[in-house]
Amino acid sequence: MYIASFQNIWKIYGKPGSGVLVHALRDVSIDFVEGQAVAICGQSGSGKSTLMNIMGCLDRPTAGGYVLGGTDVSGLDDDMLSMIRGQRIGFVFQNFNLIQQLTVQENLEVPLFYQGCPSHLRRDRSRQLLELVELSDRGHHRPNELSGGQQQRVAIARALVNDPLIILADEPTGNLDTATGEVILNIFDELRRRGKTVIMVTHEAHVARRCDRVITLSDGQVVGDEASDPDSFQPDSSPTAAAST
Repeated sequence: MYIASFQNIWKIYGKPGSGVLVHALRDVSIDFVEGQAVAICGQSGSGKSTLMNIMGCLDRPTAGGYVLGGTDVSGLDDDMLSMIRGQRIGFVFQNFNLIQQLTVQENLEVPLFYQGCPSHLRRDRSRQLLELVELSDRGHHRPNELSGGQQQRVAIARALVNDPLIILADEPTGNLDTATGEVILNIFDELRRRGKTVIMVTHEAHVARRCDRVITLSDGQVVGDEASDPDSFQPDSSPTAAAST
């Protein structure tokens, strides 16, 4: 079953004051299978961020269709796109994007609050997810009291809070050391085994090899789409993550 599908997607920007048109995506068609982990790779300017923004309903294509969970979302208005983002998409960012004034548990509850979820259900759901990422004892801490790896684990838990159709991760290990990044990748491995669909932008080859599929972009076009075997992946070393990760 396709959980998401790009159908002949074009994205064309106009450079302000120049009349120059930039073709960020050119006739891109990709089907994403439910339960897969997919790496999106390519050089800077290849179209990775544009593709991710459209997939996350943060932007619209100039032409073509984007179907998510059976719904063509490419032509929806801002209010509908916002609803889709809140209900069907989980985001994990390189810089974590946690609210520093709130506790870890409150950060997890924010998306549920905007969905009108009762407080006791918000609390139960956030605690379940903190257990999943092994941070049950950090719920009342604030983000600045956590290590970078712990903050990224909170960000993953927050991405899961609405049980999204897809999880979009933008360079999720980019700001982490090798051992801490390994902890984060292990969590993504577990999510894949649980049937979650994870789509990850990365420039790191070892991260891409952890996915079921590697899609490579260049100049706004798909130039590679290869299957991989994440279960056969063996890291070059097996660092033991410290408790602070």
